[in-house]
Amino acid sequence: MPKNSLTAPRLTSVQWLICIIAVIGFAFDTYELLMLPLVFPDAMREFLGSSVQPQTIDKWRNLMFYVPAVCGGVFGLLGGYLTDRLGRRRVLTWSILIYAFSAFAAGFATSLPMLLVLRSTTFIGVCVEFVAAVAWLAELFPNPKQREAVLGYTQAFSSFGGLMVATAYGLAVNYAPSLPAINDGHQAWRYTLISGVIPALPLIIIRPFLPESPTWQEKKTAGTLKRPSIAELFRPEYRRTTIITALMFACSLGVAFGAIQQLPQIIPGLPEAVNLPRPQQQTINKSVQQIQEIGGLVGRFALAVLAILIVSRRRLLRVFLIPGLILTPLVFIYPATSDLTGLKWGIFFVGFLTIAQLSFWGNYLPRVYPTHLRGTGESFAANVGGRMIGVAAVLLMTLVKGFMPGGSDAMKIAYAAAVVAFLLYALGLVLSFSLPEPKQEKLLE
Repeated sequence: MPKNSLTAPRLTSVQWLICIIAVIGFAFDTYELLMLPLVFPDAMREFLGSSVQPQTIDKWRNLMFYVPAVCGGVFGLLGGYLTDRLGRRRVLTWSILIYAFSAFAAGFATSLPMLLVLRSTTFIGVCVEFVAAVAWLAELFPNPKQREAVLGYTQAFSSFGGLMVATAYGLAVNYAPSLPAINDGHQAWRYTLISGVIPALPLIIIRPFLPESPTWQEKKTAGTLKRPSIAELFRPEYRRTTIITALMFACSLGVAFGAIQQLPQIIPGLPEAVNLPRPQQQTINKSVQQIQEIGGLVGRFALAVLAILIVSRRRLLRVFLIPGLILTPLVFIYPATSDLTGLKWGIFFVGFLTIAQLSFWGNYLPRVYPTHLRGTGESFAANVGGRMIGVAAVLLMTLVKGFMPGGSDAMKIAYAAAVVAFLLYALGLVLSFSLPEPKQEKLLE
């Protein structure tokens, strides 16, 4: 392999297969996570009736968004530890099995508590899979430029998961009457949940036959692999990195959950949608989510290109933070409350600026932890910071909503989402000045 990191070797056939499988895996992660905003309103109507009180909706929305995130954070941290102890590939395979079968079973839920439990186990699998996959990919491609490109471009396909789930939901809405009955009905949200098992099938079959991380395997075989420790993340050499990355990951994911994922509850209040029947509102929801995901996809590809061109990680992240701080609140204050066409344009750029940041962390985190701590460190940032603290932005949005003006619940949610997005973007920008720059291009041993 060439010594010069600027000259990347050609990918082998096995490496191409690894990239393809990673693309499917990252897309499926997003597919599962973005299902809830689409299926939650209809699940609520089926289990609680159409005349349910707003307070009850708020209660179950908070539970459905936050309880799975807490479970994913706790068990995801454990999964990161096991990734360092047992190997990247083994944990990866088991995480796929967990979320694939949980997703399938969720489609047959008979109550909201049952749906909550199965969404939690799905979330656990997704949280573990992301950490194991990023560590695995980073160590399979030791050339720095090639590693940045592989991590950037494979994660870019995460946004296809959003497009896929919006399409799957649209198909379920259109063809639900022709599909086999579930629980004596033909509800589109159930078929959407069940579809989550489809992308997992090739992953389950192929991934166990792919190679283990050579870096991890060599150290394990030689007996030089240190035991991972969560406490070690808070020793002086890693403490600042651990705290800052967890808080900044929370800000990035918090905007996605506390603002962007509230759109299905905001859109029915728009003048163009408020008097439409529910199926037509669902169609509008699908189209807006597709536009947002296209924006996210373009943003992730932009991040992949800029990650190679911009050396400073702080500067790279601020390319997205500064315009996002200005644009995102404005989109939720103005078009999200009054203009569907304007919202479609605005949400494209909100997706571009916000979702790109999630790819940033997949590129950054493997470079700041050594082999024996890579999975544990990534998991603390992604799962404790992102999943547990970041997803609490939904609770913050609900709290802020009570102080917002507006003649409808949808308008209050839009204004609250604007406040949450501004606060999180501002905090992320301030924290970026303390983000440690990686010490070298190569991964730490």
